[in-house]
Amino acid sequence: MNKEEQLGILESLLFAAGDEGLSTKQLTEVMEVTYIEALNLLETLSERYEESPASGLVLLELAGAFQLATKKDYAPYLKKLVEAPHATSLSQASLETLAIIAYKQPITRMEVDEVRGVQTDGPIRTLVARGLVADKGRAEGAGRAKLYITTNEFLDAFGLKSLEDLPKLAEQSEDTGQDELDLFFDRFSQKEEKE
Repeated sequence: MNKEEQLGILESLLFAAGDEGLSTKQLTEVMEVTYIEALNLLETLSERYEESPASGLVLLELAGAFQLATKKDYAPYLKKLVEAPHATSLSQASLETLAIIAYKQPITRMEVDEVRGVQTDGPIRTLVARGLVADKGRAEGAGRAKLYITTNEFLDAFGLKSLEDLPKLAEQSEDTGQDELDLFFDRFSQKEEKE
């Protein structure tokens, strides 16, 4: 495998790792490279981002982990994106992630990943940006992962007075045979269509 392929793999891994980033140890294990090779690849990728005026990304090292981040120069545009009213509906991945958080809160991202069977970093960022989910402290134990809960905006968006109003998961709708979770998604989709 040549260096360009390795850089592509590195970039993909950093993107997939999201806010948690990756340590050099993780990179050496996943990419099957030496520590020095991993450092050289990280340095090369970092230099490419810094030297390219067309790139909106930078490579950061925080608390021993490397992660991709956006350049500070573009912060005003990112702020507009987060603050702008969202005309688009939530993706299926975001809805599934939101339902898991709603029913199992407080919950860590890794626990949500286990339930969904895929990474949920992107959907959680979307939900936080929309104010439907918030960080509620840290879990006990190794790593002290962030705990996520739903917000009052979540309750408003779904027309709920409290979390006790969430549909019960074990029940089935006799009329349609739909699972209550499907009804939960349908309810949100219909509300968005009206707006």
